Amino acid sequence: MAPPHDPRTPAWPPKSAPRLFVDDELNEGLTFSLEGSQAHYLGKVMRIREGDAVILCDNATGEWAARADIVDKRRVDVTVVERLRPREDVPDLWLCPALLKKDRFDLVLEKATELGAARIQPVITRRCVADKLNLDRARTITIEAAEQCARTALPEVAEPAKLDALLKEWPEGRTLFFADEEGGDPAADAFVYSDGPAAILIGPEGGFDDTERTAIRAHPAARAISLGPRILRGETAAIAALSVWMAEAGDWLDDDPQEYPGQE
Repeated sequence: MAPPHDPRTPAWPPKSAPRLFVDDELNEGLTFSLEGSQAHYLGKVMRIREGDAVILCDNATGEWAARADIVDKRRVDVTVVERLRPREDVPDLWLCPALLKKDRFDLVLEKATELGAARIQPVITRRCVADKLNLDRARTITIEAAEQCARTALPEVAEPAKLDALLKEWPEGRTLFFADEEGGDPAADAFVYSDGPAAILIGPEGGFDDTERTAIRAHPAARAISLGPRILRGETAAIAALSVWMAEAGDWLDDDPQEYPGQE
């Protein structure tokens, strides 16, 4: 059980407690060691001491408060004390961004995680400046972003897919909102009627070519949308589209947000 809370002292665990995702499924009373970069982060960066709280997530059961029992140079032993929140339900929204230059695509991965995308499906198009993605690095970026924004469910990061293969294998029943720089329904108007599985397709820095645009528009699941009167960079378009979708059809509409550790 968690230590009894004295109203004269800060809540336990405090909001400032470090937050980490772990590989193993968590449960009350579990004791294990954090090593490597996680131990370095806790001991050297966050400077935790024995008895301090650590918040852990496992992408399966939710978010847990743990206590640091031993803080060593190379490892931190923790005991799981109690579950704080179950794993969150995220809207069934995929982001399908064309690959960009590394630093710009890193931003897409980070912000898509913060904004609540359930799956990130990178796409390779004719005008992409990149055709490969380091998946391990990409997943590390999403984990760090999830830790930072107190997300309890990690987005799935898929292998990059060529556009023609993506369209050919598109799942039935999932709307494909296509951000077309040549025009479409205003995004907010289109999203407000989105009541099922959906995805947003964002083009590369040079845009889709005519053949690709024709193929996308001909797909039965596709619906062309406009993101406004200005031409947006790929990373800007992805962030803007996700934000509008979450506001019109996603979990920004939730009137009963979950409390976070340390809130009164």
